[in-house]
Amino acid sequence: MPDGLALATRGLRKAYGKRTALDGLDLTVPEGVVYGFLGPNGAGKTTTMRLLTGLIHPDAGSIELLGRPFARSDRRRLFDIGALVETPAFYPYLSGRANLRELASSGASITRGRIDELLELVGLRDRATDPVSRYSLGMKQRLGIAGALLSDPKLLLLDEPANGLDPAGIVAMRDTLRHLAATGKTVFVSSHILGEVQQLADVVGIISAGKLVREGTLESLLHSGEALRVRVAPAEAVSAQEVLAALAGADAVRVDDAEAGWLIVLFEPARAPEVTRALAERGIYLAGLEAGSDLESIFLELTGDTTASHEGTFVGFGGAQ
Repeated sequence: MPDGLALATRGLRKAYGKRTALDGLDLTVPEGVVYGFLGPNGAGKTTTMRLLTGLIHPDAGSIELLGRPFARSDRRRLFDIGALVETPAFYPYLSGRANLRELASSGASITRGRIDELLELVGLRDRATDPVSRYSLGMKQRLGIAGALLSDPKLLLLDEPANGLDPAGIVAMRDTLRHLAATGKTVFVSSHILGEVQQLADVVGIISAGKLVREGTLESLLHSGEALRVRVAPAEAVSAQEVLAALAGADAVRVDDAEAGWLIVLFEPARAPEVTRALAERGIYLAGLEAGSDLESIFLELTGDTTASHEGTFVGFGGAQ
C-alpha cells in the first residue's frame, strides 16, 4: 500500500449468511484529510465502520490503520483511533462528565483537564453535571464525539455524526472537524447528507452494493461529471428551470442553490452555447456558467439511489438541543 495513508483496505469482504455486505472493498485514505464515505442504505457503510473498529471481523481482505496491518489481536492499536459508530450508548443516570470519566478509565491515559476541554469543545460544559437521561439525541451525539476524542486520536471514525444536531450544531461540527484535519488528524466520516459532505470533505469514496465505485479528491470528482451549473437572477430561477427542462428534459434539471439562482443541467459542457441561447431567447441572461457537477448528481449517477439527502449544509458546537 502507498505511504502516507491513515487507513486502507484491500479486497475487504463480509457476508451475513447468504447476504454479501462487502464484496472486495478497496479504500485509500490519506493522512490529514476529511474523507467523506458515501453510499445508499444497505451499501455496506456501517459494516465497514464496524470492521475498522474491530467490532466484527472480515471474511477476507486486509485492513491497515495508521500504516500498520490491523487484526483482531491488535486491539490496543485502537487507542490511537477515536470512533463513533451508530448511536452512542451511555449510563443514563450518570452525568455527561461522569460518563466520560468512565469511558476514559477503560482506554489510554488522558491529560488532566481533558474531559472539561472536550465538554467545552462540544458545547456541553454547562450541562456537564446533568444526567444523560435528560440529554436530547443531539446532545448525546455530541457527548459521543467528545468520547471519541478522549485519547487525542490520530484517526477519527465517525458514523453519521450529524445525526440529531440542529443546523447550528451541524455548522459547528463542520468547523471542528476541518480544524482537526488542519492539525494533521485524519477524519473519516460516513454520512448520507451529501450537501454537508460536499462542504466538508477533501476526499470522497462512494460505495454501492459493497464495492467502491468512485474515489478521489472532491475537486476532481466535481469536475468529472458532464453537467453545467447555470446562474440566473433568483427571481428568474423558476422560468429558467422551465426553459432548461424543455431543452434537456425535466429529469436533467434541478435547483442547486435557490437563493443564489444556481441550477444544474445535465448537459455536456460543449453544449453550453445551446443553454445560453435558449435562455436569452426568453429574455433570461446568465450571471454565471460553470462546467462540472455537484456531489448529488455524481452520487445518483453512480448508485441510482434517491434516498440520500442533499439537506444541511459540522469552533464549539451549537446550543444544547
